[in-house]
Amino acid sequence: MISALAAAISMAQNPAPSTETLKKANTRPADPKSAQTDPFDGASVEKMTGQCVTLDTESGLIVIEMLPKAAPETARSFLNMAASGALDTTTFSRVVRDFVIQGGNLSTSEKWNIDLAKRMAHHLPDEPSAVRHERGIVSMARAEEPNSATTHFFILVGNGPHLDGKFSAFGRVVRGIEVAVAINHAPLEGETPLAPVRIKLATVAPCSK
Repeated sequence: MISALAAAISMAQNPAPSTETLKKANTRPADPKSAQTDPFDGASVEKMTGQCVTLDTESGLIVIEMLPKAAPETARSFLNMAASGALDTTTFSRVVRDFVIQGGNLSTSEKWNIDLAKRMAHHLPDEPSAVRHERGIVSMARAEEPNSATTHFFILVGNGPHLDGKFSAFGRVVRGIEVAVAINHAPLEGETPLAPVRIKLATVAPCSK
């Protein structure tokens, strides 16, 4: 059952989220054990400010500073994914040369399970802001429909002014942009990496000054 849901969501989420499959996944009976809370549930913007997520990838470290004032719900979701281990062993499954690398496809996880499927079925509100989509900005991928972002995120290795005011920018790479560039420049077939780079471990800690 989980493998079937994984296949359905993977097809819908790579390269871009599709709300139809996720709506179907969301119609499953509620799990009575799903009352668990994530570390940053209910966290204030002040508490999330100054937090950094480190992605320990197979190509090196990428450190992302959160911008919760710009997109509080999006930043909270990303912090929760990192702190809960949801991003561990997932890959950067989509790349657009000299533009973005995209991660957050939880169905690529070596630990794929029903909890990750439920996380991918949760939609986030659109939170466009004045943050410009420039090299190093981290933002949420979504379908054409409003409020359709789930867990997919992208890191810009080039500038994307056409994304400004449309997508939810929630973070900025403060260390390791060269790692993102290396991932972006690896061999591709279309927008699919021939050897997708895996996030070995994602951690949350106060940003170092």
